[in-house]
Amino acid sequence: MTSAAASIRRGLREALTHAKGHKTGARVHHIEVPEPDVAAIRERSGLSQAEFARSIGVAVGTLRGWEQGRRRPEGPARVLLALIEKRPRIVQDELRS
Repeated sequence: MTSAAASIRRGLREALTHAKGHKTGARVHHIEVPEPDVAAIRERSGLSQAEFARSIGVAVGTLRGWEQGRRRPEGPARVLLALIEKRPRIVQDELRS
């Protein structure tokens, strides 16, 4: 077995041990992602609902649901919204060719 494969195998064993709640000595980082105020974030961007939804890759209906409180962004969408709240032009700046 190569050293890379052995390292991956050790890492996987450590991850499984950690997932079972046992201490492994691994560094664990917890990042708190705040609940976003989607309407306020979009309004600060100056974009319409359709433009904002398109810029972050979600359906307009999904964005409306978030803004009206019928649904909540989760996972990657929540992280992306938190980034946009801190830097409103992050999507345009980073994805511009």
